[in-house]
Amino acid sequence: MTTDTTRTTSGSTTDELKMRHRAMWASGDYPAVATEVISALGEMLVVELHLQRGDRVLDVAAGSGNASVPAARTGAEVIAADLAPELFDAGRAFAAEQGVQLTWQEADAEALPFADNSFDVVMSCVGVMFAPDHQRSAAELIRVCRSGGRIGLICWTPSGFVGRMFATMKPYAPAPQPGAQPPPLWGDETHVRELFGDHADITAERRTLTVDRFRSPEEFRRFFKTTYGPTIAVYNANAGDPAAVAALDDGLDDLARAAMNHDGVMEWEYLLVTATVR
Repeated sequence: MTTDTTRTTSGSTTDELKMRHRAMWASGDYPAVATEVISALGEMLVVELHLQRGDRVLDVAAGSGNASVPAARTGAEVIAADLAPELFDAGRAFAAEQGVQLTWQEADAEALPFADNSFDVVMSCVGVMFAPDHQRSAAELIRVCRSGGRIGLICWTPSGFVGRMFATMKPYAPAPQPGAQPPPLWGDETHVRELFGDHADITAERRTLTVDRFRSPEEFRRFFKTTYGPTIAVYNANAGDPAAVAALDDGLDDLARAAMNHDGVMEWEYLLVTATVR
């Protein structure tokens, strides 16, 4: 059994940019990415945070529960919050399969609908990094976490595979909204330390995720072209330009080809951040 609420705050989930973000993540099949490609990340984040039974845990930009469900398996009291509630059906199914209970709540990472100091642990697994205003999101993570509580983040690095994938797509993407910051910046330790300032004691470590889901560069590109919201959005923006679509196909194929070893295995770099709120 899961609990659902629909509380939102300050109209921020209804503005044009947020609605575009919600539609982007609801497109395709992000739960397939979460379960078939990056499932190990959620499990690892939970282990690193040393969750205990009864901990009050908020998973920000939780998607379909890649980290939320493993957190609930520890006996923690978990809220999985995301701007795109369309992902919750897959999350509920995942939770039921694992025999755990948690709450699913629509929420904007830049305006979380929770009181100050509400949680023992606040976490995000390649999620909060996609909120446009990094400083507002970081301030919200800190605000809702109690003093002495823990924040745990996994973010793709700018120089890692996913960061380079975004760089490959950038020439074909619409111009970003004023004030929106590149998601992979969250994978830069200096940037994260600047965002948190003196509000938390931070430890950061670069690690890699082994990805062996794809047998060829073309299979990788076809999978992300149909399942991953940001990639889908870029292709949709170029739907009327066959030459641009072909060039983007080639760029993503070349990226994957350079990253794959002879067995088709890739290593995707990410930054693991753990912090204690002061």
